[in-house]
Amino acid sequence: MKLSRRLVPDIATLQAFECAARHGSFTQAAAELNLTQSAVSRQIKDLEGQLGVLLFERIRQRVVLSDAGQTFLPEVRRLLRQSEELMVRAMGAARSDNALSIATLPTFGSRWLTPRLSDFLRLHPDTILNIAARSQPFDFGEENFDLAIHYGQPVWAHAICHYLCSEVIVPVASTALLAQNPAGEPIDLDGAPLLHLATRPKMWAEWFEATGTTARSAYRGSRFDQFAMVIEAAVAGLGFALLPYYLVEHELATGRLVVVFDRPMKTENSYYLVVPEGKMENEASLAFRDWIMGQVT
Repeated sequence: MKLSRRLVPDIATLQAFECAARHGSFTQAAAELNLTQSAVSRQIKDLEGQLGVLLFERIRQRVVLSDAGQTFLPEVRRLLRQSEELMVRAMGAARSDNALSIATLPTFGSRWLTPRLSDFLRLHPDTILNIAARSQPFDFGEENFDLAIHYGQPVWAHAICHYLCSEVIVPVASTALLAQNPAGEPIDLDGAPLLHLATRPKMWAEWFEATGTTARSAYRGSRFDQFAMVIEAAVAGLGFALLPYYLVEHELATGRLVVVFDRPMKTENSYYLVVPEGKMENEASLAFRDWIMGQVT
């Protein structure tokens, strides 16, 4: 596809816009970018002329984003972030014929994958790994990853999903919390402080139902948007948590958390290794797929 040069944005101009929007000041943006205030003002004026809209409104001594500017800003930040990631990956790949870029779920990546990567690198010492966190499916055409680790159903546009493992969750808590809230049966957790994963608000209700327990407070309690936060909250004694075994292996082994009831529940979704259609024969990807399959069996 042929691109119109007139429509290709200048990265330096976009940086000036993002910086001015963040500070609400051309002067502070100029100081951060090591430019003059007039240079930043000129870049913004050129960008507004190219777009045909006003991006800022001048109010007293400050500049405030217009409606058009507020709409434009998130896309600019996304483009700047992707540009930086592109350069970093390209620089890394230039130093190795075996660079491998992997997108992984944040907590899965930090607590399960990363501690095991030394084994993969022992087997493939020339591989350069680039690991990034992604919580949701994305377009492989827009983000240049070789692989992704996905939780959900085996559906991803223009990619193949390879089953890794199912997910089994159990109720856990700190010993201090258990001492304050003794629990002999699942019903004893009804009314106790519960911790919830914001993206899966029904987990406690489903677990109570699976144990044959009618609970009135299954949706009450503090909410966190990542499993990592739920784990730390549980360790701190803030409440009872439903967590996958594989994410709390260390906490269970060291006694920082204990399983409250041996009533595991298998969730409806599973984990998959996702390979984009255009990279099925990538040698590094194939080596990683074989390795990670061995880790979950």
